[in-house]
Amino acid sequence: MDPRGTLIGGRYKIEGDPIGSGGMANVYKATDIVTGNPVAIKMIKDENMRDKMNLERFNREAQTTASLQNPNIVRVLNVGNYEGRPFIVNEYIPGKTLRQVLDQRGRLPIPEALDAMAQLCRAMLYAHRNLVIHRDIKPENIFLMPDGTIKLGDFGIATFMNSAHITKTQNVVGSIHYLAPEISAGGQATPQSDIYSMGITFFELITGKVPFEGDTPMKVAMGHANTKFPNIRKFNSECPESVAKIIYRCCAKNPLDRYQSVYDLREDILRVKNNPQMVQKAPSIWERIKRAFQNSRIKRRRRS
Repeated sequence: MDPRGTLIGGRYKIEGDPIGSGGMANVYKATDIVTGNPVAIKMIKDENMRDKMNLERFNREAQTTASLQNPNIVRVLNVGNYEGRPFIVNEYIPGKTLRQVLDQRGRLPIPEALDAMAQLCRAMLYAHRNLVIHRDIKPENIFLMPDGTIKLGDFGIATFMNSAHITKTQNVVGSIHYLAPEISAGGQATPQSDIYSMGITFFELITGKVPFEGDTPMKVAMGHANTKFPNIRKFNSECPESVAKIIYRCCAKNPLDRYQSVYDLREDILRVKNNPQMVQKAPSIWERIKRAFQNSRIKRRRRS
């Protein structure tokens, strides 16, 4: 199906080629002929129309996102069906994804990364309070608006915390570089698995890289499960200890050792963000030795 120029739902005129595409659906820019405003229409691809599981996933995204109204979550304006094909109408996002920002600029300055994460926390705190687990937090699904606002999108594999129909097989879904080890092992998605993904995203914003690489998904998953989390300062010597501690706690192997709520994570991020001294870079090993030497000299003088 080529929807270019088509009037969807009697209201949304698709303007041209897709502005985005994923495994599940294409996204088109369209005009709402009632308001004159631009919108983004997500339409499931032809090959996924014949797959019952993909149809269920697409409809679940429509159901989930339509129930979430938050300034830091991409807003759903309408859902519908056009000639048997489901579609979702989202607000049009004129900005870029954080993946595009990282590809173009490299790692973010520490204050920008803290601000992005504080806003992401606001989105996820709202989602979790509404019993929604995202399950696919990564830079590709986070948008940066021209005014600096962060918006989280793509709830295509999200699930409700009280959902009983999600099987272990279905749970192993998401982007392997951001998946918590218990999810890769087939475990149940929880708020703590979202927090792990947020920590990996934070690490990438700070360093421009992901912590575990591999030439197969299995090797990446094994890194998350078994390899000690890398020293962030080896990737970015400017990273303050206060920021590194937040990331390390988010990315603990054991979910019980992570933040137990996004609220607590957000409180720590805001504490650092609002305290300039805590955003100062961590001292190098030589700076620490020099400081220790100076302190010992001061102590000796006091004794004499």
